[in-house]
Amino acid sequence: MTDRGFAVPRICPSCDGVASVAITSGGRDRHGHLRTITVDCKDCHGVGALFDRPPTFATAGR
Repeated sequence: MTDRGFAVPRICPSCDGVASVAITSGGRDRHGHLRTITVDCKDCHGVGALFDRPPTFATAGR
């Protein structure tokens, strides 16, 4: 018996599924660590896939 297949979300055409990247600023801090900034894709908001409707998130509390 085979398992159920799940629908694969569409890969974001803007970032090709690579939704977050770290870009180096070229400098190092006083501890020697390389300074980087993290940038998310503006179309998929760092998810890497596009959904037919926006995903809903559970809220904690009331």
